[in-house]
Amino acid sequence: MILTVFVRSNVGFERLVSNNEVAGFKFAVVGVVYAVLLGFAIITVWEKFKDAEDAVTAEAASTAGIYRLADEFESTYRPALQAGVRHYLTSVLGREADTMETGQADVSTTIALNNLYTSVLAAKPTNAKESDMFSATLDDLRLLAEARRERLELSRGAAPPILWSVLVGGAILNIAFALFFGTKHVMSQVIMTGMLAAVIFMSLFVVININYPFTGGLKVSVEPLKYTLENLSSQD
Repeated sequence: MILTVFVRSNVGFERLVSNNEVAGFKFAVVGVVYAVLLGFAIITVWEKFKDAEDAVTAEAASTAGIYRLADEFESTYRPALQAGVRHYLTSVLGREADTMETGQADVSTTIALNNLYTSVLAAKPTNAKESDMFSATLDDLRLLAEARRERLELSRGAAPPILWSVLVGGAILNIAFALFFGTKHVMSQVIMTGMLAAVIFMSLFVVININYPFTGGLKVSVEPLKYTLENLSSQD
């Protein structure tokens, strides 16, 4: 808005109003292209945000499945399996929930997952029922590892750096284009330019806030994992 006043003062209304026809046509093209790109960016980061929520839910469901399937194994293997699940959940909630805010994995959580793998593979099925339970446990463990991998990948951000360059550059170009127009009343042009900048800012603000799904005030909750740990602990 300040730039609008500055340009009007230094260029003059007569020179600016002569640009209206040509600049209006070009601005329509630039504006539509940027609007499509901005809409695409918002949809993309929102879908990734939902994917992060689904990954946390799938991770919680997989850990609960492993814990309950452990009841079907011999008492020799059951304590290690269930303790491994609890230790993994405790590590995610106590450590990795914090490291995810910077897009990093927690080493101790990786070790806890590896130990859980070791405990599952150490279980030896002795009959057909246990063999089925063993296969089901391995499936849940695979889903758990995949959900964690997706959660960590999404914590690093959904929008690539090149997209940010285009979004910021496009915002600057669109606002700069508004300075080529001239209206009879300068205050009207100032307000319209301010409204354009506000709309672009609000759209970018949405992208920024949900681009990192585990960071900031609006973030994916790890409550499903917490609830699972509390529920499993209450069954002991």
